[in-house]
Amino acid sequence: MTQPPVHGHTKSGRPITDQDIEDLAAEAEAGYDAEALIARRNKRGRPAIGNAPASVESVRLDPELLRQLLERAEAEGTTTSELIREALRRYLRAA
Repeated sequence: MTQPPVHGHTKSGRPITDQDIEDLAAEAEAGYDAEALIARRNKRGRPAIGNAPASVESVRLDPELLRQLLERAEAEGTTTSELIREALRRYLRAA
């Protein structure tokens, strides 16, 4: 039994076959709904934080504080950025 010809692979690694090409051609010939295509494409960039663009601020951390931050983030299964944001929120509410 012969294998169908493969015309490359998808992003996930699945082989692209003659049937895939025929299906895609039929879809193209039927026409596309531009709004549906735009809605299903991946959004680019980082996910939004809040309702406005976020700023990036730099802080210096001594090695011991950085070590503690990294350990806590790993233990809680979160990011260092999220831990810093939460600590700052709590600090500002307490002030």
